[in-house]
Amino acid sequence: MTTPTETTFVQTLPLGSDLEMRRRFKVLEDDLQGNIRFGLLLEILDKVAEETALNYVNRYHPRARVVTAAIDNVVVRHPADVNRDLVCQARINHVGRSSLEIGIRVDQPGEPANHVASCYFTMVARSGMGEDAVSVTLPPLEYQDETEKLRAHKAVARREEYRQQQALLSGPPSHEEYQMLAGLHNAQDALGFQGLLAGRLVADSWERMYPEFENVPQKIFGGYLVRRAYEISSICSELVAPERSVIAAVNRINFFHPVRMGDKLHYTSRVVYTNGSYICVEANIERISRDRTSKALSNSCLFTFVNVDRDLVHRPVPEVYPTNYAEDARYLAAHRSYLALTEHSKNII
Repeated sequence: MTTPTETTFVQTLPLGSDLEMRRRFKVLEDDLQGNIRFGLLLEILDKVAEETALNYVNRYHPRARVVTAAIDNVVVRHPADVNRDLVCQARINHVGRSSLEIGIRVDQPGEPANHVASCYFTMVARSGMGEDAVSVTLPPLEYQDETEKLRAHKAVARREEYRQQQALLSGPPSHEEYQMLAGLHNAQDALGFQGLLAGRLVADSWERMYPEFENVPQKIFGGYLVRRAYEISSICSELVAPERSVIAAVNRINFFHPVRMGDKLHYTSRVVYTNGSYICVEANIERISRDRTSKALSNSCLFTFVNVDRDLVHRPVPEVYPTNYAEDARYLAAHRSYLALTEHSKNII
């Protein structure tokens, strides 16, 4: 059997010495803290998770491949310095019947050391192509110490917590939540109301998928889709952020349906919730087949941004006001997700 330590995979991005790569990762030419393209980093992290999972899966199923099922709790602990190397260290925390949870730490070694982010990817092992693809059964890991056992326990707990959150979303609002939503609606009836309406805080984009976006045969790379969703969501967050919007966390990204060459994608991002200096943006990717005979939701994402000044000091953002049932539901879901995130991650950026 294999231990989690034996599944370790490390990739270093030499931003400190590779000038071309450093420029590619910059958001702006200015010398700013946190001036790094997080969407591009997210795309690379998805590839790191894939390589980590594939190295394990191919020991037992040489022809199998892995696909991303979800990205959960990417929490930005400290802003990254685009002038220093980034080290992405991944390992498998837990193996289910055909799924694997990959934990990744993003650090910048040196003096002082900088822990940038931690994140968790759920991958699924598959064999075959197209409609003939099936899940494959994987052997469990062997845990040698209490730290490895604890990581495995937390992986199972995260999955169960997500299931409970999904069940909660289908339930009615609590008395406190109802009062919160009622207050937001009542405020809109006040004379001279000039608040930001959620229905107007939307950004979208269309794109056709081409062969260069494929990762495995006949499948578009999920990391590319996530990067595009993030980039549009970042732009959308600026509809609310009066100063500078930077990423604080990726609450959750789900992968529902594969995207194939020729598909037309519709990216839609909405500001659905604000709290203090934080902005929650929901992003959906809808795929439409080349012959326009099928349509499906490919991905759903929830990102949390924070409005900061040049020195990364938090600055407040305006309240967002939902006006209909769908916007209420999105607001409430983001509110619950934000509270869960802050409860588990006391030191997000």
